[in-house]
Amino acid sequence: MLQALHQEHINIARLLDVLRQQLFAIRSEHPVRYRLLKDVLSYLSEVSDQCHHPQEDLIYDYYLKYRCQDDQITTRLHQEHELVVEAGKELAALVDMILMDAVIPLDQLMAKLESFIVLQQRHMDFEESEVFPELRTSLTEDDWRHLEQNWHYRTADDPLFGREVAERYRDLSNSISLHA
Repeated sequence: MLQALHQEHINIARLLDVLRQQLFAIRSEHPVRYRLLKDVLSYLSEVSDQCHHPQEDLIYDYYLKYRCQDDQITTRLHQEHELVVEAGKELAALVDMILMDAVIPLDQLMAKLESFIVLQQRHMDFEESEVFPELRTSLTEDDWRHLEQNWHYRTADDPLFGREVAERYRDLSNSISLHA
């Protein structure tokens, strides 16, 4: 399970690179691909917020209940998940408004975009450097088997990084491939 979450972090990092490229375009006054921004945010909402974070929460809650006496890490992780989801929703709403031809100050978009990127990156860095190593040493094979049996969200293939790219993410997939 942790290996799959780690791979998802790698995939999310690739999407953050796409967001950084668009942030650079805004700052450089180059054309911005707002549809691409929307695709990244849609994917993160669809897959990360609805599958990835709930899977992490399942593991962290189990860890807290059966292996840990200090819930500061789990509390922080739940709060960060909520912050990332909310920041993503706010940014997506702004991009949607732009796509509907609303006039939005670029400074406002840059601030939300940069804030989202930083928040998401810090969150993944914390999980990769502190949380995942702790889980690897604390949870037993039986714990992992139990968690895998209780994980029921992941029945479908990933629509962007899976075996087949969903039609709605083809442009995003091509953009990621160009910058890989």
